Amino acid sequence: MRTLHFTVPKSDDGKKVLHFLKKSAGLSTKLIRRLKVEENGILLNGKPTRTVDLLSAGDLLTLHLPEDKEMVSYEGFDPDSLDILYEDEDIIVINKPAGMAMHPSHNHQGDTLANLLAAYLAKQGKTCSFRAVGRLDKGTSGIVVCALHSFAASRLQGNIRKTYYAIPAGKYEGSGTIREPIFRPDPMKTLRTTDPRGVPAVTHWKALRTGEEASLLEIHLETGRTHQIRVHFASLGTPLIGDRLYGIPRDDISHQALHCGKAEFIHPYTGEKLCLEAPLPVDFSALLQEGEGEVFFPENSLKSPDVVEARKDIPK
Repeated sequence: MRTLHFTVPKSDDGKKVLHFLKKSAGLSTKLIRRLKVEENGILLNGKPTRTVDLLSAGDLLTLHLPEDKEMVSYEGFDPDSLDILYEDEDIIVINKPAGMAMHPSHNHQGDTLANLLAAYLAKQGKTCSFRAVGRLDKGTSGIVVCALHSFAASRLQGNIRKTYYAIPAGKYEGSGTIREPIFRPDPMKTLRTTDPRGVPAVTHWKALRTGEEASLLEIHLETGRTHQIRVHFASLGTPLIGDRLYGIPRDDISHQALHCGKAEFIHPYTGEKLCLEAPLPVDFSALLQEGEGEVFFPENSLKSPDVVEARKDIPK
């Protein structure tokens, strides 16, 4: 059970416990309801309290978060294969490999990141619901931030700035923005397209390396639609290299050349600013190297962008 402690600031003097929990601590209404029925879920100066009780500056509020039940199976998984970039009592940040789905579905049962994380936690005697804050497509590699309880999840939602790296099959220079709504023509299929009938979607890009037939881009999303980066660049006639759904498969990379290489956010409990980085996968990085096949970039290009050349080591 995770225990959180909050000291009431002067700004919340005379306010109700409920006001502090929702406005200052950032708890969701659902979590507050769970804490109210949990034994010793909410303590004020070490004693059970009601959400209508009033606070004084300097009071200590203690929350005992209810434990999760085991949500997915983990038998047969090697917990040591999980590539962890950062871990503490509240969050775990993972470098997901391309080719691994996030959640169990009718197409993926027992072979997902959720299953692997469950195996890792089980080795430590823990259980936890899979709370990935944002998702990556099966063929996209890189950083996935997972909250280990609902408090962390609610604090992180919408507050993580991610940097993606992609190689579209086209010549891009400078920087730009793609503003095209994304639409799902057939609700039974995952395929998306750009269409005025869709939901708004905005993608910002900056060229890091430019070649005649492909470019290495740094990308930030203003919206987070399914397949957004892949659909936007495919709509311009420059699908991502290796994209089997929106482009043309290749022998030298088994998935789309798309990687979440950086995540910046404020820790949900400590308030510390974190900036985590994940290296480019080998097959992605190989596309940036000079070789006997197609040459995408000038001879003086680096093998990988400086900002993701090495993983930042952060202790657990």
